[in-house]
Amino acid sequence: MTGECGWLRLEGEGAQTVLVAGGVWTVRYGAALEKAVESALRPEGDTCRLDLTGISSMDTTGAMLLQRVASTLRDVDWDGLLGDLPERFRPLLVLARRAAEDAPAEITYPPRGSWIGLVERLGRATVEAAKEGRDLLNFLGMVTVTFGQALLHPKRLRPKALITQIEQTGLNAMLIVGLLQFLIGVVLTYLMADQFKKFGAEVLTVNLIGLTVLQEAGVLITAILLAGRSGSAFTAQIGTMKVNEEVDAMLTLGLDPVEVLVLPRILALLITLPLLTFFADICGILGGAVSAMLALDISVSQFLRQLHDAVTVKDFLIGMVKAPVHAVIIALVGCYEGLKVQRSAESVGKLTTKSVVESIVLVIVATAVFSVLFSILGIR
Repeated sequence: MTGECGWLRLEGEGAQTVLVAGGVWTVRYGAALEKAVESALRPEGDTCRLDLTGISSMDTTGAMLLQRVASTLRDVDWDGLLGDLPERFRPLLVLARRAAEDAPAEITYPPRGSWIGLVERLGRATVEAAKEGRDLLNFLGMVTVTFGQALLHPKRLRPKALITQIEQTGLNAMLIVGLLQFLIGVVLTYLMADQFKKFGAEVLTVNLIGLTVLQEAGVLITAILLAGRSGSAFTAQIGTMKVNEEVDAMLTLGLDPVEVLVLPRILALLITLPLLTFFADICGILGGAVSAMLALDISVSQFLRQLHDAVTVKDFLIGMVKAPVHAVIIALVGCYEGLKVQRSAESVGKLTTKSVVESIVLVIVATAVFSVLFSILGIR
């Protein structure tokens, strides 16, 4: 509808000032009306009255702007105001008034330095963590369904992508995993040897090295290393694809990002983490053997004999059974955070850091759960 753009002007009416509105108050003239309202909201006196009888046309935008003007005036006679309006405009202004009255109150937060502020932030963080856990669980369900569908139609699995991910997460990580586990073995041996020397039981160092590396250190250190290396890479890779709108292009082409991007990464880590854990066990015990020879004068044959008496296949399996669980956690969190990335480089960096922290925390929580479970079941 065309017509004169809405306007507001002050008119004198005896000792009282009247704010008169007229013309067309619709979204068509929204920008001009906004400026007119901003001007009218300047202090003009306490007894200003509003006259809307000059309005020829009005929609929701106009009604909201007029409500905004009226709310700044004192002692507005709403009944008189609505009574002066044409019948067709009254429902809109009533709705605008109700919407303004039902507007949520502004939330005020306690000061950050107070105890109440600390409790408030703790509660807020707990709620956010619960929501994050729920969303991650939903993502796990979606990946499980997609994996089941891929098993029913094996052609949908992507062997080339799987092999590439195995190379990146497994072969390329062997050097750093082996070196780190070797050094962990050295550190543990010297630490335990200093304690056992006080009791003349240095040879028991071999027992603890074997049990610690096979049951806990091998898989845990490897998982933490892969969380920082591969988990962050998953988030950065998928996040960058989201920034470049490659994920949107996949959806346009009818491809499922979970099937194309997530499944190969999870399957690759399910294969490589147990293998890397086995390799890490060997390197850790090798580091313990070398340091035992240097610090305790224990020969290789003595070390192997003592290790054979101290550990069993069960100890090895206790560590290995954790590897697939840690692999799923790391890959799942990495891919989930990658798919949450917004369209900015800052978001990629932020969620990559968050992915690493979440993965490590969840891996340690899983390790604690395994320890309690094995203790209850009497497996150790």
